[in-house]
Amino acid sequence: MDLQVKDSALIKYEPAGKFEETRFEKIHNISFQNATDASVIVAQEIADLIKSKEAAGEKCVLGLATGSSPINVYAELVRMHQEEGLSFKNVITFNLDEYWPMDKSDVQSYHYFMHEHLFNHVDIPADQVNIPDGTISQEEIKPFCIAYEEKIKAAGGLDFQLLGIG
Repeated sequence: MDLQVKDSALIKYEPAGKFEETRFEKIHNISFQNATDASVIVAQEIADLIKSKEAAGEKCVLGLATGSSPINVYAELVRMHQEEGLSFKNVITFNLDEYWPMDKSDVQSYHYFMHEHLFNHVDIPADQVNIPDGTISQEEIKPFCIAYEEKIKAAGGLDFQLLGIG
């Protein structure tokens, strides 16, 4: 990707402007020329967070999503790992969801998607990757979800949540 990011403060929040003052919600948003530019900037934000957490001797806890929206973000993170040495050894991930019932080896599963687009290409320890289990019984779903939330809390909560649009 050709966009060079010198300072990820490009997406730093600024106080409400003339347009934001007239809105009911106060959601910070930024418009980009195209999805590729947005993906590069978001990947840089994530990389900066990973590095700052690593420098502080802390784990970086990421909430991740699937779908077409984050694919270029993952591609840029993989590039940063391969070409710039960005390490994922201090990263813990929690994916939003998984199809149910669905085996993780199914090409339609989110487990498969995440490994195909990110995890198989970076140095994240397998035990630091968390994706909901699509093979549990219906009776196990609620206890599983409660335990999943507790695991997120035990990791210190999410430092960053990546979401898709669509």
